[in-house]
Amino acid sequence: MLVEERRQRVLDLVSQRGFVPLAELARTIQVSPSTIRRDLEYWHQQGALRRTHGGAVFVGDSGALLALEERSAIQLEEKRAIARAAVERVGDGDTVLIDGGTTTLEIARLLVGRSLQIVTNSLPIANLFGNSRETDLVLLGGYVYPKTGVALGPLTIRTMADLHVQQLLMSCNGITAAGLFNSNLLLVETQRQMMRCADEVVVAADHTKIGRPALAYLCPLAEVDTLIVDAGLTPAQRELVERAGVRLLVAGEPGEFTQ
Repeated sequence: MLVEERRQRVLDLVSQRGFVPLAELARTIQVSPSTIRRDLEYWHQQGALRRTHGGAVFVGDSGALLALEERSAIQLEEKRAIARAAVERVGDGDTVLIDGGTTTLEIARLLVGRSLQIVTNSLPIANLFGNSRETDLVLLGGYVYPKTGVALGPLTIRTMADLHVQQLLMSCNGITAAGLFNSNLLLVETQRQMMRCADEVVVAADHTKIGRPALAYLCPLAEVDTLIVDAGLTPAQRELVERAGVRLLVAGEPGEFTQ
């Protein structure tokens, strides 16, 4: 394989997956880790990706995915546990709407290669499925918020007017007895329309989000069908959720939902 072909293959793999560990790149392309490091350094200098500890992150033009990767490091193991629990509830052939966010990005990674219809307003999430033969992808348009690569606002809301999905997977920045909160006013308006499109509203949030508000109020907690959290949930946080009548799934706990 020529150097140019190998480098393009590296870039293709990273752009498709969003993030790829160095060892996986070396194994897939069948070259040494030192060769992959040189290829990653080349693309890093070109601004197409950024080297990270143990791998590479696709940057593209906006760098939105990079910002997501950096924020994903917070409560990372909790988010991965939540993601594993969430994907178990997605059946082959389902139509799933996935909102942008660090936790939902972890969920999306585990859905790559599944026979699904994926609807999303997130460029980083759409990028994971763009070249998948198994998955039908619908990308919602609108104003793209530069910090996250997520489409928000009136145009995005209008594109969802005729959509129907079986499940919405979304995250939030705060959960209190009053309800759900997020950090952006345009985002909560967009999420409200997402909720109208879905048979089931599933919120994936690590335990640190429970008990604190954020800037913009989204909805009462009772409008959520299922909340998936990690095992760091405290008794007080559990009581807050159960009092609202929301089905609670704690990642890693055996048994059915608590209600």
